Amino acid sequence: MQKGFALAATLLAAAVVVFLALEVLPGDPAAVSLGTGARPDTLAALRAQMGLDQPLPWRFGSWIGRLVTGDFGHSITYGTPVAQLIAQRIAVTAPLAVAASVLATVVGLPLGVLAAARRGRLADRAVRVGSQVGLAVPNFWLGLLLVLLFAVHLGWLPAGGFGGWSDPLAAARALLLPAVALALPQAAVLARVARGATLETLQADYVRTARARGLSRSAALWRHAVPNALGPMLTIWGLQLAFLLAGAVIVENVFALPGLGRLLFQSVTSRDLVVVEDLVLLLVAVVVVVNAVIDALQLALDPRLRPA
Repeated sequence: MQKGFALAATLLAAAVVVFLALEVLPGDPAAVSLGTGARPDTLAALRAQMGLDQPLPWRFGSWIGRLVTGDFGHSITYGTPVAQLIAQRIAVTAPLAVAASVLATVVGLPLGVLAAARRGRLADRAVRVGSQVGLAVPNFWLGLLLVLLFAVHLGWLPAGGFGGWSDPLAAARALLLPAVALALPQAAVLARVARGATLETLQADYVRTARARGLSRSAALWRHAVPNALGPMLTIWGLQLAFLLAGAVIVENVFALPGLGRLLFQSVTSRDLVVVEDLVLLLVAVVVVVNAVIDALQLALDPRLRPA
């Protein structure tokens, strides 16, 4: 009950922040939609249609009321329901985010554990240097480098665009480079966290006891150290989702992918407030729910975190 109330309060607070942030942006959305040569009566009619002639509290309440009833509104720019736009674009962003998350985990977690197991050796130094480079390289610049190498010079993968899922192989090839561009910086973060968490558990008393009883270093690492280091890694994994969704806004524009990130960018540019408000709140809701699931998993993995 308390967790449900906390989730609802978080989403309401996020809705207030999103709504007020969009209100302070310069420019009239109706004027942007119609252009500079619009007649005053046409402009006034569009403002009334968009609800811009109403007081701020009324507009906020109307927006929340629509969302509660499942009505996402109608896009002025695209001339279609927002729910339909989101349904079309999420078929690109969701697989991209999942692929990037899996790739970051598959690369970052083993490297972090390897660095902890080889502390002070060449492998540890290589992982630390590589993770530092991964943190310093912006994902959009990394995306451009990947395009130059694998699309322009080698010709192995497409430079951008997405033809839909009618051809799954072509769709997977189109998403591969964007997924790598999103995943590598997050893999660097996960590798550093995994290294630190594993080193901490390796120094715990129960690991020393297991080693004293004759358990090999490798067995102590994988049976005791790594499972107990999963808590901090889960926390970072949940936080990474927000960075993946934020990075998708840039990466999808670099690779011309028709996903939610590109839709958000185009809607902000055209001041399509209905789409921007709904989409940002949807992304916030996804991050909040995923982090709630991560918290539940941490409680299941570590009984010490459960309330007495």
